[in-house]
Amino acid sequence: MTPEFVIDIGRQAVEMVLLLSAPMLLAAVVIGLIVSIFQAATQINEQTMTFIPKIVAVLVSLILFAPWMIQKMLAFSNGIFASLVTLGG
Repeated sequence: MTPEFVIDIGRQAVEMVLLLSAPMLLAAVVIGLIVSIFQAATQINEQTMTFIPKIVAVLVSLILFAPWMIQKMLAFSNGIFASLVTLGG
């Protein structure tokens, strides 16, 4: 196992984490922006008002994107196991 191989696997893992977390992060950012605009327009400055919509948006995006995320994780894991098998023998 060469250092380049380990670095490549690490790079792929970081890319996969960023790709899989993107839908939830984008949902939280969009909802946060909408709530901030609403708070600025109505002058309601309640700090706890932002948490519930963000949590709901993240959970909904997690439910919607779960099949895609599982497919990506399985493909990544299978690729790593396949490369380890070919590397070992």
